[in-house]
Amino acid sequence: MKIVVLTGGISTERDVSLSSGSMIYQALCRKGHQVMLLDVYLGYEGEIGEELFSQSGDTGAGMSEIMMTHPDLESVKAMRPDGGSIYFGPQVIEICRQADIVFMAIHGDGETGRIQAAFDLMGIRYTGSGYVGSAIAMDKALTKEIFLQNKIPTPGSFAMKRGEEEPGQVSFPCVVKVCNGGSSVGVYICEDQAGYAAAKEEAYRYDNEILVEQYIKGREFSVGVIEGKALPAIEIAPLEGFYDYKNKYQAGSTIETCPADIPREAEMRLRQAAEGAFRALRLQAYARMDFMMNEQGEIFCLEANTLPGMTPTSLLPQEAAAQGMDFETLCEHLIEVSLRKQRE
Repeated sequence: MKIVVLTGGISTERDVSLSSGSMIYQALCRKGHQVMLLDVYLGYEGEIGEELFSQSGDTGAGMSEIMMTHPDLESVKAMRPDGGSIYFGPQVIEICRQADIVFMAIHGDGETGRIQAAFDLMGIRYTGSGYVGSAIAMDKALTKEIFLQNKIPTPGSFAMKRGEEEPGQVSFPCVVKVCNGGSSVGVYICEDQAGYAAAKEEAYRYDNEILVEQYIKGREFSVGVIEGKALPAIEIAPLEGFYDYKNKYQAGSTIETCPADIPREAEMRLRQAAEGAFRALRLQAYARMDFMMNEQGEIFCLEANTLPGMTPTSLLPQEAAAQGMDFETLCEHLIEVSLRKQRE
């Protein structure tokens, strides 16, 4: 197949996207596909020809390293000769239209539904959920409302926009997070009023709407879902702090156990809740749900990730491996299920 692995973008998850894209590109090349790795924002300035879809068309050498802090996006924007007046970089649409499918490896930007909607209008096939499910899941406040309507257990919370009065009293500890974000950028655990005020100020740097959430003390899990069926749960235990940007992507920062060492009944509850969240949010093809389990064994779904990371330390590949599926096979499988979704 001719495949574009679309990566990069201009969100705080840019480095993660580049790493995912590089890993996917290499895996699909090993499987014998004709593949091009393409930065959605920077685009491609060369001639468009058949040689793009070959192993010599790698435009992403050195993309796999993720820094300990999120990237300087202003320096990325300065790399566009046209000043970045439109989101898609030079020739991105033209190249994607030549592919049999676009493998979406754009975290953040690629999870809002906007790229999916544009591709739908242009007849470009792509991996993952469509624009509706992507847009819903990206908005954490809307996700919470849907969870509650569908009896998906989730921590108590309230959403608040910049300049609005708080709807009620805040209990500590609590969690402050941006409504539209990922990779735990803009997420803060607050122990007191001073920390809460500082967290709100910092979170508003990333988004005009924030979510203030009940803090759940306990164990953290993640459950991937492919075609509506949950994979084995994975437990995430950072060596220090919580599962923030550094602990997500720096090797050795977190102990990850898959399948999770929990009673079968508890894992079944996690898997059932993940499948329920997948359906409620109108997701397609594949996604990953994040959970907390408190000290009493109650589970709480935090959010959905519609384009899960595919980096060396990512969770979905580890869950697939627990079912005997290696990384290369997983990449091909995600393409297969996405093509089935597009045909429905």
